[in-house]
Amino acid sequence: MILLGLELLVGAHIVGKIFEYNDSIKEKKRKEISSSEQIQKCQQASVDAVSKKQEEEADHYLKTSGAVLILYPASIFCPSLKLLTLGCLSYSSIPIFRLAEKSLIKEKKLRNDVLNALIVVGCFVTRNFFVAALNVGLYNLGSKIVAKIRNRSEKMLTDVFGQQTDKAWILKDSSEIEIPLESVQVNDIVIVNTGEEIPVDGIITEGAAMVDQHILTGESVPAERGAGDQVFASTLIIKGRICVKVEKAGKETLASKLGDVLKHMADFKSRLQSRGEEWADKAALPLCCGCGLSLSVLGVSPALAILNSSPGNALRVYASLQTLNHLTLASKRGILIKDGRALEELTKVDTVIFDKTGTLTKKQPKVGAIFCYNGYGKDDVLRYAATAEQKITHPFAKAILDKAGESGLTLYEAENSEYHIGFGITACLKNKVVRTGSRRFMKTEGIAMPDKIKETESSHSANGHSLVMVALNEDLIGALEIHPRIRPEVKEVISDLRQHGIRHISVVSGDHRQPTRHLAESLGADSYFYNVLPENKADIVEQLQRKGKSVCFVGDGINDAIAMKKANVSVSLVGASSVATDMAQVILMDGTLSCLSDFFTISKELDAGLRQSLLIGAITGATNLAGVFLLDFGVITSIVLTKCFIFGIGIPHAMLPLRQIEKNPSQTSAEWGSGVKSDGWTNK
Repeated sequence: MILLGLELLVGAHIVGKIFEYNDSIKEKKRKEISSSEQIQKCQQASVDAVSKKQEEEADHYLKTSGAVLILYPASIFCPSLKLLTLGCLSYSSIPIFRLAEKSLIKEKKLRNDVLNALIVVGCFVTRNFFVAALNVGLYNLGSKIVAKIRNRSEKMLTDVFGQQTDKAWILKDSSEIEIPLESVQVNDIVIVNTGEEIPVDGIITEGAAMVDQHILTGESVPAERGAGDQVFASTLIIKGRICVKVEKAGKETLASKLGDVLKHMADFKSRLQSRGEEWADKAALPLCCGCGLSLSVLGVSPALAILNSSPGNALRVYASLQTLNHLTLASKRGILIKDGRALEELTKVDTVIFDKTGTLTKKQPKVGAIFCYNGYGKDDVLRYAATAEQKITHPFAKAILDKAGESGLTLYEAENSEYHIGFGITACLKNKVVRTGSRRFMKTEGIAMPDKIKETESSHSANGHSLVMVALNEDLIGALEIHPRIRPEVKEVISDLRQHGIRHISVVSGDHRQPTRHLAESLGADSYFYNVLPENKADIVEQLQRKGKSVCFVGDGINDAIAMKKANVSVSLVGASSVATDMAQVILMDGTLSCLSDFFTISKELDAGLRQSLLIGAITGATNLAGVFLLDFGVITSIVLTKCFIFGIGIPHAMLPLRQIEKNPSQTSAEWGSGVKSDGWTNK
């Protein structure tokens, strides 16, 4: 019977390899499809089906294990069922032996997976088939739970992106026609009515609507959107009708790109989790040696129980659940984590640097007073400034263009323009050259500054306002006063960061000293940097890091990209420059700083949860070993004990974040994290 059992184990393993071979053949054929459209569909289906396949496979082996636990007692009374029982038991062990083979043969390492396989083999050799069935069944149950939560988490992260409409109504020759979404082109006008999903990213040209954006931003309250406002694919029109000029469609939309990022986030494994699994793997050899040495002294059953003392099985289940659930929670709070390392690095951060313009202040400032010189009028100054700025995405440029639009001015046609990052813009208009920018820029361009402008600049800087100088050819013709609008949530966010242990908050800006100082003091920042060029922002980050600081940089402009790359953690806002959002590790999807505190809370909760997982795993292993040597635990007692820890303590604890989402989807992390003890902890 023992030999038969071992033969069945080997046979089941061979069957498993045959199935894997067949799957690889199918995959190879799939890749050989010639049509590019078919290839895209197959790749998309393959990506979407991975988690489902894993869950179905885990469920399949779990059901087989359940059948064994039913068949085994029946086989005692009906011996003819023994062969079927052993066959099912051998087959349900395939996942364990598959991982053990990978460790020993492919990686040539003795890992925790090998211990699980040795326990099964030991049970077969000693004819403890019920113990083997119990161990394999509980192992497969753990795999089923992890696979199910992974699949569920991925669906919660990406479900909307796979459900986008495949049709769109566009306005063509004064008629509305329905066309396939893939046929929509940039600059088409798409019509969206009440109850319909917006299929593209674009700007509203006509109409108004209430838009449900929670799938992208986490906001539970619909937002009012009208002409000139931006809207995104996958958001829903609650009420109204709008015409949208297409900026991006298909795979270029924000929703599609977010889906691609989030599909890979479920595979993230924190350094703490990896370290715990590494410790478990390192324990494999000592446990194998302990098993061998105790075999003749304690007997086979206690020796197998020693193999079951590794914390790896516990970590495999609830450390994975902790990570998956917190990533899902972050997504539900409107926080897109592009790089999972930011979550663990955040726990070390003690310094936060905010870029001023567009980050602490609203992206869109406004033009105040207009000052004129050398005989030019206000409309002249504004028209020349707007002409130079019309192709620039800087917030100051948008403010100037909005002011020109409000004034009904027709802009000149610029032949070409050049943006001097951190200084200003030079634009050529037939025989004229227009320059707009700071006084520093005008000085470098050799533009004379009258005494009046110096006095004006000094008085307005004291109030936190900035001046954009406007020069025509070699003469200064005027200046535009720019009023920053501080984001209403900033003061509360800074207060929350202090609660999270952030010791140093700094404001960095390319503006002059006075407006930067005025803003920093009003917000209670610890320091500020002014007249900072883009490359110098990175120098400030490095300077703080050399002092032992761990820095989080929060910015949204092209000129923040270098500093973001240097920072320990980088954060940007949705709607920021594409360079900033590409470089940032984390994007706040509601377009405000409100979720920044939530990000710190989630990071701290995950770190605490993973540390507790490691502790529970260590306690489980230590308790099991103590039971073997002090209380004569056998393998069945050992398995029951360790699985009680995993399923009774570890998994319920790991599921708390997901239960919070289900219980109250609109709850902020500041609320659910309010019970976390603060002990001077410093974050990332």
